[in-house]
Amino acid sequence: MTDSATAKQDRPALGSAGDAPTFWGRLVGWGPYRLLMQLATASPRRQFLILMIFPVLWVLTQHLGPMLYMIRVSLTDAYPVAPGVEQSFTLEHYAKFFTNSIFWQPFFRTLTFAATFTFCTLIITYPVAYFLARHVSRRNQMRFLLLLLIPFWVGEIVRTYAIMILLGNTGAVNLALQTLGLVDRPIPFMYTSFSMGMGIVYLTALYMLLPLYSALEKLPQSMNEAAADLGAGAWTRFRRISLPLTIEGISSGCTLVFLISTGFYATPVLLGGPSTTVFAETIAGFFHVAGDEWPTGAAFATIMFMAALVITFAFQKLMNALRKGEAK
Repeated sequence: MTDSATAKQDRPALGSAGDAPTFWGRLVGWGPYRLLMQLATASPRRQFLILMIFPVLWVLTQHLGPMLYMIRVSLTDAYPVAPGVEQSFTLEHYAKFFTNSIFWQPFFRTLTFAATFTFCTLIITYPVAYFLARHVSRRNQMRFLLLLLIPFWVGEIVRTYAIMILLGNTGAVNLALQTLGLVDRPIPFMYTSFSMGMGIVYLTALYMLLPLYSALEKLPQSMNEAAADLGAGAWTRFRRISLPLTIEGISSGCTLVFLISTGFYATPVLLGGPSTTVFAETIAGFFHVAGDEWPTGAAFATIMFMAALVITFAFQKLMNALRKGEAK
């Protein structure tokens, strides 16, 4: 008898007193469970459908569900409905936006701010992502990423207050400028477009940095080396190689930052002033200040949401056209 046969003979059988099966062992051997697993994994299509159930349910219940219900509320004449009152559907809440120009200024200001701050975030974070992906060794890249992620371990309000402390009249920036003798009195940074922009760029930098880093990290170093051997300078290599091949990362990062920027509420309230009122503050007014105006607030939120989606769609089409043009 061989050694393997002897070992098998000496090993106690599963389920014996010396080796009692665990819960999972009993479950795997249970007839109904085995039948269920066989039915679930009978074909790749069935496996795909089962795996798809959970993300689809998550999207429907946590994302599309609330949005669709908000659209429904925006089409009602009143919400919440008083007991005994019949609810009817109307478009008057949407008409209120298009017929009253007082709402247009914060609406277009929000879109302008979001586009401007998205561009600023791209300009600031692209060199950081480029340095991290191209000039830092792979074993140190994760350490640098963790350092960059540290501010994002706390909430939006805490980071916004950090910007307030930094830009206040007695904050670090004004103290440094006065210490260096560059100014005699504190510069009023707070409650301006600058302070709000700095706060939003600070809050959204991560959403731009990670897609850019992912796109730059995939670029083969040999392409830049070959271009350098052919006499291309640093700017030419960046313009003809790095930038076109990272358009997808730029597109993803800009889309995320723009959509997030259109919905900021706490940061504009804390860092902005009367001249920087954004549309989110107008929407919040209908929910918190103006009494029973929830359908109007829902209609205005839907308008902003649809406008941001249309702009994002146009931007994506533009970036795809640029990517195809560069490929040719």
